[in-house]
Amino acid sequence: MFNVVLLDQAHVIFDGKAKSVILPGDEGEFEVLDFHKSVVSALKRGEIVIDNMGFPIARGIVRFQKDQLIALVEL
Repeated sequence: MFNVVLLDQAHVIFDGKAKSVILPGDEGEFEVLDFHKSVVSALKRGEIVIDNMGFPIARGIVRFQKDQLIALVEL
């Protein structure tokens, strides 16, 4: 499990641990699991799925590094 923080400009939408996060990357959907390689990606309109909980977004940016995923999004 790894730490996940999902933020918009005014709120923390999700802050906790997850086994899997599926993201709508600008070049296609991708999944992040434990010990994933470090990545920074723009996000397009779609849904971030954190362990089967969906969060619709308009766009954003995500960084995964050292077992911590931080996504800044617009809803």
